Amino acid sequence: MSASIQVMEFTFSEEQDELRKAVRGFLARECPSTYVRSMTDADFATGVAAEGTRAGVTDEVWTQMVELGWVSLLVPEAQGGLGMGMVDMIVLLEEMGRLPLPGPFLSSAVLATLAARGLGLTDQLSSLAAGVTRGTIAVDEQGHGDVVDRIRTRAVRRSGRWVLLGTKPVVLDGHEADWVLIPARTQEGIGSFLIESPRGELVPTWDVTRRVARIDLDSTPAQRVGPDGDHTDIWRRVVEDGAVALCAELLGTMGAAQDLAVEYAKVRVQFDRPIATFQAIKHKAAEMLQLVELSRVGIHYAAWASDAEAEGRAEAAAMAKSHSGEAAIAVTGESIQIHGGVGFTWECDAHLHYRRAKQNDLLFGYHGTWREKVADSFLATA
Repeated sequence: MSASIQVMEFTFSEEQDELRKAVRGFLARECPSTYVRSMTDADFATGVAAEGTRAGVTDEVWTQMVELGWVSLLVPEAQGGLGMGMVDMIVLLEEMGRLPLPGPFLSSAVLATLAARGLGLTDQLSSLAAGVTRGTIAVDEQGHGDVVDRIRTRAVRRSGRWVLLGTKPVVLDGHEADWVLIPARTQEGIGSFLIESPRGELVPTWDVTRRVARIDLDSTPAQRVGPDGDHTDIWRRVVEDGAVALCAELLGTMGAAQDLAVEYAKVRVQFDRPIATFQAIKHKAAEMLQLVELSRVGIHYAAWASDAEAEGRAEAAAMAKSHSGEAAIAVTGESIQIHGGVGFTWECDAHLHYRRAKQNDLLFGYHGTWREKVADSFLATA
């Protein structure tokens, strides 16, 4: 009895390669390190953003992203978008992760768009595509384990209207978004609710380039949206695709941190020679490269599996999130170590990459939670 192994060759299309070049050129021109740092100018001990930085992005940069079609990339053509997929989106996110880019692109153009698309909210999709509004989602809650399973926010009817009870402690850009989509428990399971102008309270986080808000729901009126019935599967898909998007950012962050460390090692002289010639530094660089490339394979496959509706799509997302989250922390941490004392200073960009890695690993559940998903999937078929 012979066994055969099927090998998949994955390459980006010519159009996707051109998109990457265009994104990299735009970000280098419009969002250099000085821009990134200007958007982090805030008192993060209290979570209060400085004047002019609350949105995390300038109006000029966001308007150009809208005109370039980036914010509408995942919006169906029927609602004025480009109707593209996750493979196309990870091209953008990887380049954005290399900065790392501040602002609401992930929360609005990716997460809110994925949720609105899954729920069939055509009005919200059209406004997102046109750049008229910015949305976000509020899924994460306190606790541990699967991010959907641990939802405890409740939706009840009072005087003929829906109100929400609970707390959403981690809402990306929840202080400035025009609307937020919230999954909450109902008698049917999980329902989906929309709140206009949530105006959450900014809270400090690991990542100083990203705005995070807390939304306290104390009998807050909300509009029920989406199809009838239980929306658990819809939100699982949003979280899984959202996790792949976070991984794409991490891939860019890891790559930038590695490049930064290698370049520093070439010019940093100790004992009359560059530290890049030391065996210990070479080992670190090789191990960093291994983690980056293994992450790249998993992330690209997970994005393809999402677009292709492949049988192992959910497992691929879990594998990508479980590996790249841990790998990014290791790579960005080693980048700081190679820089030595300089890596711990505010002037060095290494800490920005480490902060993005730590925060992305925690969003939608840390890597251990996703590793449990991989283990459960494997044991179920063993």
